[in-house]
Amino acid sequence: MKDPIPVTRVTDHGTAKLMPDVDRDRAWLLTVDGAPQSYVDLDEPAHLEFEYTRRLGHVLDVVAEPGRALDVVHLGGGALTLPRYVAVTRPGSRQDVVEADRGLLELVSEHLPLPRGARIALHAADARNWLEHAPAASADVLVADVFTGSRVPAHLTSVAYVREAGRVLRDGGAYLANLPDAAPFAFLRSQLATLATVFGELALIAEPGVLRGRRFGNAVLVAGRRPIDVAALARLTASDAFPARVEHDAALREFVGSARAVRDEDAVPSPEPPEGAFGIG
Repeated sequence: MKDPIPVTRVTDHGTAKLMPDVDRDRAWLLTVDGAPQSYVDLDEPAHLEFEYTRRLGHVLDVVAEPGRALDVVHLGGGALTLPRYVAVTRPGSRQDVVEADRGLLELVSEHLPLPRGARIALHAADARNWLEHAPAASADVLVADVFTGSRVPAHLTSVAYVREAGRVLRDGGAYLANLPDAAPFAFLRSQLATLATVFGELALIAEPGVLRGRRFGNAVLVAGRRPIDVAALARLTASDAFPARVEHDAALREFVGSARAVRDEDAVPSPEPPEGAFGIG
């Protein structure tokens, strides 16, 4: 059997490349315009390679009792890492994946096919537009991991967008977002203030070095209308190979400070990462 070879394709929104992992059979790294986007192990779909993906996985593990099927919406597709994870950890879950880059969806579907029987529907559409037309109270979890290049688009950062997310989620549902920032965290703080206009319960997960302002990095935000199992989440994140902290309640309110919620007319993309922050050699 021949060794797998990299696959490069110009898609709707960039140049995508699938590169095999020499250390794991049938495992692939997806990059878009040189920036790592996803990692998938077709033989072990519960393996989450990237730190921020594991943190999203930790939240998915605690939002409901283990193994319970959920209705999940993923805004941003990548290589469909988290939909594959949910399909094996919560069998029978119904999932919708919304990805603006149709060519990327086609590339991933062709070379990294979904497991047979997975209830995962793929939609080539703008995330906010799709959300605005989705039925109310139709999802248990909404995961937002949308990037144009290395930045979160501005139209997915406002109160109007968050209201749509809240409308689509059921009363006990959870909103998860992967957002990049660095000290003094103007973007991250404004996003927490924006989420607070709709959701009463908030938590932030990040690597301590990022929170101390030592480097640019990803943070995972969790929002809901019912209490988040912060204790279980803290145990999972603390036991990770790269431990993270969970901030909530008073500490999180202090972090947000005087930051204001974002209106559509004031919305901006997430900050441009410094050169080399997310690149590969």
